[in-house]
Amino acid sequence: MGTVVSFDVPAAAVVGGSLEAAVRWLHWVDRIFSPYRPDSDVSLLAAAEVTVDGCAPEVAEVVSACTALRLCSGGYFTAAPGGVFDPSGYVKGWAVERAAAILSAAGSTNHLVNGGGDVQCVGGRPRSALGAPNASGFASGLSGEEPWRVGIADPFHRSRLALVVEAAGSAVATSGIAERGAHIIDPHLGHPATGLVSLTVVGPSLALADAYATAAFAMGPPRASEWTESLPGYEAYAITENGDTWQTTGFAPHIAPA
Repeated sequence: MGTVVSFDVPAAAVVGGSLEAAVRWLHWVDRIFSPYRPDSDVSLLAAAEVTVDGCAPEVAEVVSACTALRLCSGGYFTAAPGGVFDPSGYVKGWAVERAAAILSAAGSTNHLVNGGGDVQCVGGRPRSALGAPNASGFASGLSGEEPWRVGIADPFHRSRLALVVEAAGSAVATSGIAERGAHIIDPHLGHPATGLVSLTVVGPSLALADAYATAAFAMGPPRASEWTESLPGYEAYAITENGDTWQTTGFAPHIAPA
């Protein structure tokens, strides 16, 4: 779907096949949900050539999730930007989160899946001194770990980082202009959202963190600040068009020391 996915996994994920299974899942998601493929379920549904009942069952799951997100965001999250059905704003985070779950189901307790800069972390990052793997071939326990470090691009200087977020067992998602320019639409106005240049959300689920970041970015300040503060279990950090920043009350512990 126009992005790159990378993995940081234990060697056992390669030997045991769970990494391959996670990659197969992502390719399947691309075949079903990519708006760039004319024969994908999403493209056929957008063209009214099929109904939801004629698509893979996961399409109905995604449509339901997008409807719930539209309602909770006051319409700022939409699966039909520009009036055309395209649930990519939810699917990318959902697919990456499920890829991470495939690795977890195979026994990995420490890994990271990065989908175009949005990441799902499981456990922490093992230090080199971590003990021997368990019977399944995966390192066990939480000792010898440190948080994963996730860099947030500076939207004004692409070669720099605005900050580094520490995450363990959580997801980090950023919406902004750093990579794709002004591409997030305010669905209420029908044109690119203004006021913010970057908004990062940290929380347990990448599917939700990614969607929340998109919706909040579309809102612009100050609505985004009030809304993200109300999201249970999720925290946000934003950079405005004039370079100012704000963050929700619980975000500070996620910022890595300088």
